[in-house]
Amino acid sequence: MGVVIAFDGAGEKPKATLDQLVGLTAADMARVNDLILEKAQSHVELIPELAGHLINSGGKRIRPMMTLAAARMCGYQGMHHLKLAMAVEFMHTATLLHDDVVDESDMRRGKQAARVIWGNQASVLVGDYLLGQAFKMMVEAGSLDCLRILSEAACTIAEGEVLQLSASQDTATTEDSYLKVVGAKTAALFQAAARVGAVIAGRPRNEQEALDSYGRNIGIAFQLVDDALDYSGKQASLGKAVGDDFRERKITLPVVLSFRRGNDKERSFWKRVMEEGNQTPDDLVYATKLMERHGALADTIERARHYGSIACDALAIFPESEWKESLIEAVAFCISRAH
Repeated sequence: MGVVIAFDGAGEKPKATLDQLVGLTAADMARVNDLILEKAQSHVELIPELAGHLINSGGKRIRPMMTLAAARMCGYQGMHHLKLAMAVEFMHTATLLHDDVVDESDMRRGKQAARVIWGNQASVLVGDYLLGQAFKMMVEAGSLDCLRILSEAACTIAEGEVLQLSASQDTATTEDSYLKVVGAKTAALFQAAARVGAVIAGRPRNEQEALDSYGRNIGIAFQLVDDALDYSGKQASLGKAVGDDFRERKITLPVVLSFRRGNDKERSFWKRVMEEGNQTPDDLVYATKLMERHGALADTIERARHYGSIACDALAIFPESEWKESLIEAVAFCISRAH
């Protein structure tokens, strides 16, 4: 039987949180945070200044916590999982710095993006520095398999960025094509973050693949919820302006579904605002109305729930534990952000 996660409707449970995951990983994360601060240092003053701007901006650090929890769930008792978790977080931070340059974003987590303060060149180069530090930590962890998995993830993420760039502002993008981008650009790091927890613990292949599936599917669910949130008033409470994706002309799943389901007049609207970049102040409101009319936002969340259920099912081979519970709760949290 699949895992059913109720996120809305009458009689739902209290809203899911990351409290259990945060609590269980607190001691390990304190050590990871010390590593992060240490490895973000450099005799080049701009590097810690710019890196610290993003590192200290309040991200939940769900990816490194996932690495820590997966390792502990698999019975790992050593310390190398701390280095892997730090590497995962630096990979994520570098990706954010690079993303903001590519997307020409002005805000990140409710603050000015680093590129706005220090410029595009500095943001890219500091992102590269953090990637270098991440790979040094992977080597120090002493697992060639973990190094391979995270290296492959870095390549996949870059491929996803290029794929998204080549398909940007293209209203002909299909749902399958978009999910391919999401699988590479977002899910790959979740996937690697979870899998290396089992690898560093020396667990068998079936457990490694189970955590691989868990990470991939929670990553897809996470991104789909983000897609929907961009057209929701809830977005402001999460540190982003409503409609950032719209203004940046990103073809996300709500746009794909609305375009496919719309009439000729509506498709002409999407081509004007997304392909031609001819947007007026009222267009975001109209775009949101079209999404509501065609059920695009609701269906995007429903797809996220589907992937969330697959993620939870992937953990079924592991014995019951508070670590397993925390990873399942993380899925519920990712999706419940939409409500």
